[in-house]
Amino acid sequence: MAEKVTKCGITRQTGYLYYIDKQGDVSRAKMARGGKPGGKSEKVQKVGLRKEKGYLYYLDKKGDISRAKMVNA
Repeated sequence: MAEKVTKCGITRQTGYLYYIDKQGDVSRAKMARGGKPGGKSEKVQKVGLRKEKGYLYYLDKKGDISRAKMVNA
């Protein structure tokens, strides 16, 4: 199951894709819709999270960073 790593409290806006970037910060990019191109990514919050190998990091429903163990197929 997933475990909470860091509390951020980010409120999401519709039309954006939120993710944890390579620097361990929360970023977002405008999603492409109906033939319109997507947008450049922008940092939402600096966290500086160090990622461990074998885990998937994501922004959960409460706006916090969580991680889940990846299953190797």
